[in-house]
Amino acid sequence: MPGPRADGTTPTSSERGKARAVLNKLQKRYPMSRTALDYENPWQLLVVTALSAQTTDENVNKVAPVLFAVYPDAEALSEANPEDVERIVYSTGFFRQKTKSIIELSRGVVELFGNEVPPDLNELVKLPGVGRKTASVVLAEAWGLPAIAVDTHVKRVANRLGLTREANPVKIERDLMALYPTDAWSGISMRFIQFGRDICEARQPKCGSCELFRVCEWPQRIEVAAAATK
Repeated sequence: MPGPRADGTTPTSSERGKARAVLNKLQKRYPMSRTALDYENPWQLLVVTALSAQTTDENVNKVAPVLFAVYPDAEALSEANPEDVERIVYSTGFFRQKTKSIIELSRGVVELFGNEVPPDLNELVKLPGVGRKTASVVLAEAWGLPAIAVDTHVKRVANRLGLTREANPVKIERDLMALYPTDAWSGISMRFIQFGRDICEARQPKCGSCELFRVCEWPQRIEVAAAATK
């Protein structure tokens, strides 16, 4: 059974019903929601996730096949010449820092886990540069394990819908876990993220055409929807 929320309270049946209704609608909108990043194994997912910062998934997907053709596993990348890697990932931006990050990450996979990425959140966050969000993405995406990754889109959507009042990602994760059954966790993040990109945008949300308008608690939604009809 899901545990309590971050503040120690237990969601009511009404609150869980609303959360379920939200996810049902998002499942209809995104029946096969998954990351848009291309990967073939958990290590590749860790690497492309690191490369995706401050750039588009499309850019990463163009670079990734070239990178993995030269460096097929964590051991190979851990021993790479940084300048060679920089030339490959240059187009993703911040290429020097990203090169350093994915080499150190790969070295951690080799030294800590014998070249195998572990399917365990507490182990994954031991890797250099891997936080709880990235670890949760890998668990949910690569293995379908129960995990909820909270990024800026998840934070915004969950708060606007009234599924949480928290600002801290770890507390938001706890609140969402309290609302949903464990077997639903792995399908939540990517649907919230895609909905945040498509409809519930930060600056120009499409409230007038939002199927979750009736259950949304964002105070500005009525004003935004009305402005869209003028």
